[in-house]
Amino acid sequence: MELHRTTGNWRLGLGLSLITVILWGLVPVALAVVLKKLDVYTINWFRFITAFVLLGGYLASQNNLPKLSQLRSVPLYLFAIAILGLVGNYIFFVMGLKATSPSHAEVLIQLAGVFLSLGGLVIFKERYTRYQWLGVGILLAGFIGFFYEQLKIMATQSERYISGSIMLIVAGASWAIYALIQKQLLTKLASTHIMWVIYGVCTIVFGTMAKPQTLMQLDSIEWMALIFCGLNTVVAYGAFAESLQHWEASRVSAILALAPIFTIVSMEITAYIAPNLVAPEHITALGLFGALLVVTGSISISLGKGVRGVRSKE
Repeated sequence: MELHRTTGNWRLGLGLSLITVILWGLVPVALAVVLKKLDVYTINWFRFITAFVLLGGYLASQNNLPKLSQLRSVPLYLFAIAILGLVGNYIFFVMGLKATSPSHAEVLIQLAGVFLSLGGLVIFKERYTRYQWLGVGILLAGFIGFFYEQLKIMATQSERYISGSIMLIVAGASWAIYALIQKQLLTKLASTHIMWVIYGVCTIVFGTMAKPQTLMQLDSIEWMALIFCGLNTVVAYGAFAESLQHWEASRVSAILALAPIFTIVSMEITAYIAPNLVAPEHITALGLFGALLVVTGSISISLGKGVRGVRSKE
């Protein structure tokens, strides 16, 4: 099977990855708000149907909806694996978030980036230089420092907290499977076509379990949070899917490691403005130093000039 080759436009890949990481860093806070009133399946159904309608409307306006002949060119099993991976990620992430906290969820979901990076190295023959491996070490040291308190909590909290952590690990593995298949699907279809089909199928899957009538329980703030989650799905995943077209999976995953920083910052801002919505996060000096290491390690990995096992197109 022919493996996907990137375009080599790393600047565009970097820009799209940054858009993704900012939006993914903000979404746990919004999810924590709506989880007070809605169940996991209804939230995810709303997110996917929003993404399906918006992306479909855009593609239709451009006269660019995927043709049946194009879809038939893609092995059905690849689509099935990608859909199962994304469904699993959405279910287990929200369940794990509900059982723990937004910051804790972002700690463990970073395993998704590790799994994606390893997949990029093994499947797509991407390679790290020594400079980039040093960046990996700095990144891991940064996580230990930045999330020291959260890691202590994970080791001492209740069974519910631990089971939530397991769900988050499963969510990370599911997402990495989806992302690697998504990258391979790019050899047959445009990223927007892939995502539109996946959004449509996921809408049907979650629609069988959703309770749309519970949406009437939401107040204006909760509606804003839910709508943000829906818009986040189409914009963030669209940017992520397109970033894989231009940049190696291992480097995209390094940028995604910055998401916890945006989560903590957004939680602090939200807690200051509306303390009744989320509890503030208390970051120590060690945590701030860890954050600096996370940023430094991510930059080292993503911008270091590595040797590519698969050459990019010119």
